[in-house]
Order: sequence, then C-alpha cells, then structure tokens
Amino acid sequence: MSSTLTIELPVAGLPSAAELPANFADEARFLLAVKLFEQGRISSGKAGRLCGMGRVEFLLAASRSGVPVVDLEGDDLVNEFV
Repeated sequence: MSSTLTIELPVAGLPSAAELPANFADEARFLLAVKLFEQGRISSGKAGRLCGMGRVEFLLAASRSGVPVVDLEGDDLVNEFV
C-alpha cells in the first residue's frame, strides 16, 4: 500500500506560473529529499525513494547540487585513503 502526503503551499510564495518549470513537483521532491538527507534526517536510500531515484543516482545528483554525500572526519577519513 502506497501513501502520499499533500503539502499546501501559498501560490504567492512560488515563482509565477511562467517561471515554474514543467517538472516543478519533481524538483520540489528532490529539494526536500536533499535537505532532509543533508540534515541527516533520512538516509540516501530513503532520499532517493522520496524523489523517485535510485540511491546512487540520488547521491550523484546531490553531489552535483553541492551537497556533501560523504561525512567522514578524523580517523575515518584517514582510514578511507590508507
């Protein structure tokens, strides 16, 4: 069983109809998924499912959007390159 969530947005807060891309809903889903992933609230797999992509496709798209997709520090970072 599939569930959906509908979000009501005030039209005044959106770009004009002439400025909205045809794929605005897809873009909005991707932006939501990227932000939730960036905040560590969902995994890359869930983020991909949220916006209709596979995990790897999402990670590549997030990286192209400037979102770090790897969060390694200290010893973890050193061990990655040893």
